[in-house]
Amino acid sequence: MPDGSRGGELCQSTVDRFVISAILYDCLRHTTNYFESAWQKMEPFLCKEFRIRSYEVDWRGRVSPVTLLNYLQDAAAEHAYRLGVSVTVLHSLGLTWVLSRSHLKIFHSPGVGEVLRVMTWPSSRGQRFTCREFQIHDRKENLVALATSSWAVLDLATRRPVRLDSSLPFYPLDSRRAVEDDFVSLPRLEQIHRELPFRVRLMDMDLNRHVNNAVYAAWALEVVPAEVMEQCRLEELEIAFRGEARYGDSIISRCGVGVSDSNFLHQIVEKGEGRELTRLRTVWKPLEL
Repeated sequence: MPDGSRGGELCQSTVDRFVISAILYDCLRHTTNYFESAWQKMEPFLCKEFRIRSYEVDWRGRVSPVTLLNYLQDAAAEHAYRLGVSVTVLHSLGLTWVLSRSHLKIFHSPGVGEVLRVMTWPSSRGQRFTCREFQIHDRKENLVALATSSWAVLDLATRRPVRLDSSLPFYPLDSRRAVEDDFVSLPRLEQIHRELPFRVRLMDMDLNRHVNNAVYAAWALEVVPAEVMEQCRLEELEIAFRGEARYGDSIISRCGVGVSDSNFLHQIVEKGEGRELTRLRTVWKPLEL
């Protein structure tokens, strides 16, 4: 027969295991509830206000397209922080956000001192890319601009995109699109109408140590013919990012007429090797007299 004292030890050991299991289960249940509660408190939308400063307008005194892009980027960064996927968090994991595509439509350009409200939300999330939407209104609820964008997460060591499902926590989405765009490839610029050289400055750099996305738009707009800039306003801007530019690089910004006189194709290349960095498309509308 088994020894009685040994049987008591076995019974006590079994009880201890049940107690430990119960404690672990309770801790896990509360931890899961905590994260579920935290996830439920995450808002799919973020609204942020910006007052247009005197240095953020063009020569007409109207907010510049580059300023609008900066507003969008700032709102997206704050929302990413609230969702727990900020650039700082990703950097700690050896990752970072990179913008792949951007499509901006401008309906109205307010002036200095006016307050704009940017609303942003993530609309979709695939294996490699996630889309983020934007609406911009003024204080009178006039629609200023709409935009959509596509983002990827990059491995800082390999400089290659990673799968989002294995790299990011879940966060709430809203499937509505601000601009319907499947992000098909933008056409390559074939006939160059005008080009200008630029050199990457320190102030052009972002947290990823490459050129900030809004700078590419500034380079592209700089080569649009003067008569277009004087007689028209930018109505639409599409950007497809294809490579990185870094401090000290010499680049060339080129443009040519697209399907009409109000439509321009743009290309930004590295001066030395001719490596293509960005393709853009701009659409212009005559100024209302």
